[in-house]
Amino acid sequence: MALLDVDNLSISFGGLRAVDDFEIHIEKGQLYGLIGPNGAGKTTVFNLLTGVYKPDEGNIVLDGKNITGQKTIEINKEGIARTFQNIRLFKNMTVLDNVKAGLHNSHHYSTLAGIFRLPVYFKVEKEMDERALELLEVFDLAGEADYLAANLPYGKQRKLEIARALATEPKLLLLDEPAAGMNPNETKELMDTIRLIRDKFDMTILLIEHDMKLVSGICEKLTVLNFGKILTQGDTSTVLNDPEVIKAYLGE
Repeated sequence: MALLDVDNLSISFGGLRAVDDFEIHIEKGQLYGLIGPNGAGKTTVFNLLTGVYKPDEGNIVLDGKNITGQKTIEINKEGIARTFQNIRLFKNMTVLDNVKAGLHNSHHYSTLAGIFRLPVYFKVEKEMDERALELLEVFDLAGEADYLAANLPYGKQRKLEIARALATEPKLLLLDEPAAGMNPNETKELMDTIRLIRDKFDMTILLIEHDMKLVSGICEKLTVLNFGKILTQGDTSTVLNDPEVIKAYLGE
C-alpha cells in the first residue's frame, strides 16, 4: 500500500471544475513532483490534501487511513505538513519559537502548568528548545535561533518554514514552489536540502515547482496537471520528454 492514495478527487468553484478526477499514489520515501502551467490546479490539490477545501468527490487515504474532509489541524496531526508559495512565518517571533510552534503536536503541558510555571512546564519547554535547535542545526540556522524570523534573508526564511513543518513530525511533506524567488545558488542549495530531508528523516515529499532544473534533478516521479485534469504521470525523464507535456507546459 502506498503512503498516499488519492482517487477521483474533484472540486468545483462557481461551476468551474478546478480539479477533475485527480489521482495520485505516492510510495513511502519518494520525491514526487506535481507540475503544470499557472492555474492548472496544483495549489488547489494541496489545499484539498490539507483540509483547506473539502472535495466534492473522491478519497484521500494517508498510510491506510481515510482523511477525506477532515479539518486542517486534524490532517496535520495525522501526518501531512506543508509550506506555502508565499512564505508564512510568525515574523515577529524568533527563529527558535517558529520551530517550537510546530512542536506542540508532540509536546504538551496543561494550561494550569503554563500559568503557574509548574515543573512540567519547564521540562517540556526544555525538551522543545532542544528539539527545535536540532532541527535548526539541520538547516544551518542554529546560529540565528534568537533572530526575529522577519530579519532572516529570503532563502533562510524558506528553510525556516520547512524546519517548522518538519517539527510537526509529518509522514508526508508538501512543498509549494519552494524555489520561488531564489537565485540559482539558493536553488542548488535547496535541492541538497530536500535530498537531506528525505534521507535524514526518511521523509516522503510531494512538491509543486516551476523550476525544471530542480524538478528533473530531484523528483523521481511526476504528475502533470492542465486545466485541472491529469495530462500524464510517470517517471520524471519519461514525462519531461512527452511531446504533450512540452506543448502544454513548456509552451513549445
